[in-house]
Amino acid sequence: MKKIVLIAAAVLLLAATAFAKSYTISVTQIVEHPALDAMRNGVADRLKEMGLDVTYNVHIAQGNMATNTQIISQIMGERPDLVLAIATPGAQAAAQKIKDRPVVFTGVTDPMAAGLVKDLQNSGGGNITGMSDKSPMDKHVALIREVVPDLKAIGIIYNSGEPNSVPNLKDLRAEADKQGIEVVESTISNSSGVYQAAKSLVGRCDAVYVGTDNTVISAIESVVKVCMDNKLPLIVGDVDSVARGAIAAVAVDYYKMGLQTGDMIARILVDGAAPGAMPVEFLHDLELHVNKKSAGAMGVTLPEALVKRAAKVIE
Repeated sequence: MKKIVLIAAAVLLLAATAFAKSYTISVTQIVEHPALDAMRNGVADRLKEMGLDVTYNVHIAQGNMATNTQIISQIMGERPDLVLAIATPGAQAAAQKIKDRPVVFTGVTDPMAAGLVKDLQNSGGGNITGMSDKSPMDKHVALIREVVPDLKAIGIIYNSGEPNSVPNLKDLRAEADKQGIEVVESTISNSSGVYQAAKSLVGRCDAVYVGTDNTVISAIESVVKVCMDNKLPLIVGDVDSVARGAIAAVAVDYYKMGLQTGDMIARILVDGAAPGAMPVEFLHDLELHVNKKSAGAMGVTLPEALVKRAAKVIE
């Protein structure tokens, strides 16, 4: 009897192995920087943790919009089981061209304004869904005021051609207007202009803010240098940039967003969920990170209460 059970178990194991499904996911990512990389790694770690056999084709556009479009044509030739679009530009390009397989986006600030979904609760029966990293602008402005109590003007650097930066600027202006704070803009078209854009804000504002603009974040060290050289506080919209020299951020943990995006992908690949019927998801667990060393270099002494609240303190 024991022998029969062992044989049956072996047969079942062989059958399971024979019918085990492997998947291919093609990834489009507008640029390399720690926040976007963290989302990609979070997805891969979650799917590996679930035991899924996944092969990834990773494409990075290096901030080039023409390359961003070309990547989608290449992905269409790969015919993956699913497309993962990290950040708004890649998601928009994928949504425009890919109609015959699931597309899951992550790190998109405003999916409706970007034209990805018709409704946050239901994408209208299409093949796309994903996660938003929309910034809680009231909390960002409150953080800036906590770091710079006599705040009168906020300088912002952004790429006017990057879709997620426009709603961020709109939200910042709305929140600043409520509090009588001036917003001073400095625009760029590529990462090579970040340093000069930061320099143009010197003497025109009391603090510099960088939101979830991928072009600026990819060159955040340039902003850090200008702010340190001119004792100008820098507050950002992503926690990964705090480790790179910004003073503080209250924002989503992008690795955790990647993990949650992985859960969504598994529901599509394994459970057969229809992307068009899945609501856009958010990560509501915000974290406060502060960098005391950078604060000192930028002429700021952080309030002790702020440091105590932080989930991560860089000395």
